[in-house]
Amino acid sequence: MSVALLAIVTVVAPAPVRASGPTPDPKAAAAPPVIARYGFNGRAGTIIDESGNGHTLRILSFHGGQVRQVAHGPGTALAFPGKCTATVCPHVVLQSSASADLNPGTRDIAYGADVLLAPAQTSQGQNVLQKGYSRTSSQYKLQIDGTAGRPSCVLVDVRRPTIRIARSAVTTADGRWHRVHCQRRGTNLEIYVDDVLRGRTAVPAGLTVSNSQPLSIGAKGAYRDNDQFNGVLDNVWVRIG
Repeated sequence: MSVALLAIVTVVAPAPVRASGPTPDPKAAAAPPVIARYGFNGRAGTIIDESGNGHTLRILSFHGGQVRQVAHGPGTALAFPGKCTATVCPHVVLQSSASADLNPGTRDIAYGADVLLAPAQTSQGQNVLQKGYSRTSSQYKLQIDGTAGRPSCVLVDVRRPTIRIARSAVTTADGRWHRVHCQRRGTNLEIYVDDVLRGRTAVPAGLTVSNSQPLSIGAKGAYRDNDQFNGVLDNVWVRIG
């Protein structure tokens, strides 16, 4: 083997009696369900899906790759292997079992993570979260690519392998924690950094993501060309609907 309505009624009839208690937040009531969530606060060897949906992660490693727990806020996060330029490098990925409920199909989807990446740790390609592959199935992905360390979101349709990318205008590779998430809403794919919209691209209304691949975190696999993430991750999540 890392979120009042006030109605003034001017009629003679008495106003209807309202139930006691706080007024529900319509946005919160309409929030799509969390399909998977990982806070990395348990034992490093057992990564439980905190959504309750059973998408437990297993750790797959290559050439001594491993994740380690580091302090983050009141809990812990997972540090992945650092940047390596050798011919053979330590690699590690966290993967769930394949599950159909992790496929959005044509539905809206949002997914993200808290990321910490130093400027000296950037590389050509680093995967934070992905499901599926762009060439052989379909895909949704969050990645941090290039020496500038700018995150981007990817969607690939199951029938047409065109890669749709929403790129952030700002870097997240500055040695500080950032909250990054991708969101598909209808025909828009957007990327947010610290809850600020930083990039957007159009996607077809019928774009479908559906594959039999696992959810992968920190890399796309444990093999040599795995787009290894070289920083620290926390609070990884996926919402569908």
